[in-house]
Amino acid sequence: MYIVAVFLGCFYLPIENLRFTNAIFESLALVKWYAREHVLLCLVPAFFIAGAISVFVSQASVMRYFGAKANKFLSYGVASISGTILAVCSCTVLPLFSGIYKRGAGLGPAVAFLYSGPAINVLAIILTARILGWQLGLARVIGAVVFSVVIGLLMHFVFLKEERKRHASGDLQFGEIKVSRPLWKDMVYFFSMVAILVFANWGRPLKGDTGIWSLIYVSRWWITGFFLTVLGFAIFSWFKKEEIKEWTKATWCFALQILPLLLGGVFISGFLLGRVGHEGIIPSRWVEMLVGGNSFRANFFASIVAAFMYFATLTEVPILQGLIGSGMGKGPALALLLAGPALSLPSMLVIRGVIGTKKTVVYVVLVVVMATISGMIFGLIVD
Repeated sequence: MYIVAVFLGCFYLPIENLRFTNAIFESLALVKWYAREHVLLCLVPAFFIAGAISVFVSQASVMRYFGAKANKFLSYGVASISGTILAVCSCTVLPLFSGIYKRGAGLGPAVAFLYSGPAINVLAIILTARILGWQLGLARVIGAVVFSVVIGLLMHFVFLKEERKRHASGDLQFGEIKVSRPLWKDMVYFFSMVAILVFANWGRPLKGDTGIWSLIYVSRWWITGFFLTVLGFAIFSWFKKEEIKEWTKATWCFALQILPLLLGGVFISGFLLGRVGHEGIIPSRWVEMLVGGNSFRANFFASIVAAFMYFATLTEVPILQGLIGSGMGKGPALALLLAGPALSLPSMLVIRGVIGTKKTVVYVVLVVVMATISGMIFGLIVD
């Protein structure tokens, strides 16, 4: 059947159709642009940062705050920023969520962790700000952190009676927290990598601007080189060979997992939606009709579709880039960013198996409603 389907697709390939051939060109042009503008200076440093987080930030040091005896302020605080700390994707967060919930974590902190994990993945935030602009990047961070806390608290209060019955008396134990270096050395190591990412991608100043922004732009490669030197010194002076190998292996795993999916998503997005100012196979008037402007309908439609769609890690960025170029409003774009990566139909089925149908339905409704409201507010602010 697969062979027959592929043959028929090749047999009836509409290469004489101008819209189809133009869409193929747009997809290749978008992939070329991503490869040139965002892989070497943006994604590669981000992969190294994500790899370092996954290796050198102990999950035990984060998970211990979800126990029954943990301070609630700390529980929700850690849960709301855990995505940036643990660098988990939408696939990885599900078994972690299941583990902490079944071992006694409160429903509120566990749900806050479930939402924030993929929503503020460090790679996703960097790419969002780089491709879609700092406004959407900042709104995504703030929205995801606030979302996770509010949704977690609402889930806690809605199911308070059930939680009291379920609540275990023991505390969560996630292993021993090992410290191999002073904290300041790890801070220098992480800060140097973040600085390399920031200054290597420092944006060109506006015409006529002679302020500090312009000065940093002119000196950006000297600053980047300085932090590269600091990073090199830190690695070879403070880290063991086994740690460096583990770090590079984790970085390579992130690249293998994400880069093919991202470039594949870019190709499909370019084919379907084209680039800014250039149409793909889908006419831009369709996109503008469904999610253009900042109406309640446009934001709700973006939220509900995003909640059921599956986005591979980071593919929401090129998809949104194409949608915005075809007429999607900034409000619905944020609504998609807040509802999409944290939810999908497959993840809903997994979550239902952990916390039950009723809690899953309430969780999905809360995400969709809050994404819709946040999109409308952001759209008004931006406009």
